Amino acid sequence: MILRPGDRAPDFRVSDQFGSTLHLAEVLRRSTVILVFFPFAFSPVCGDEVRALEDLRQSMATESEPVEIIGISVDSKYTLAAWSEVREIGFDLGSDFWPHGEVAKSYGVFDDEHGVAERGVFVISSTGTIVSSRQVARTEAREFSADVAHARAHCGSGATAL
Repeated sequence: MILRPGDRAPDFRVSDQFGSTLHLAEVLRRSTVILVFFPFAFSPVCGDEVRALEDLRQSMATESEPVEIIGISVDSKYTLAAWSEVREIGFDLGSDFWPHGEVAKSYGVFDDEHGVAERGVFVISSTGTIVSSRQVARTEAREFSADVAHARAHCGSGATAL
């Protein structure tokens, strides 16, 4: 079952697209997070979504209260590096490759039958609390303006406790 507002966000450490460790607790020390799960890099719907997220990231870059976007898929860091380069992605992409889907499972958005993350989105306050969550069908493209609004509403809400 997908985690809900008020739930504690499970902490994680995964490789990002550059091979560095991406640690949620460290990111939360500096900003509110929009955590976006993708089924597959290079798929048409995911490509449209990542473009929309990159546009949002760029528009938020000049704001005084930081909001960071983290994308997660079960693809390898090498696949995510190639996707990041081709799509000119400026936000972190985390590889939930091994143990396979462990992060997606902890958030309740892993499809065991197909071995992929579902399209889940979580806004996580800097205190590590989920303030909004949702999931859409794998074939449905997401629009992220409501997620950005939730994130902006929770910016600067204190130090993380993860």
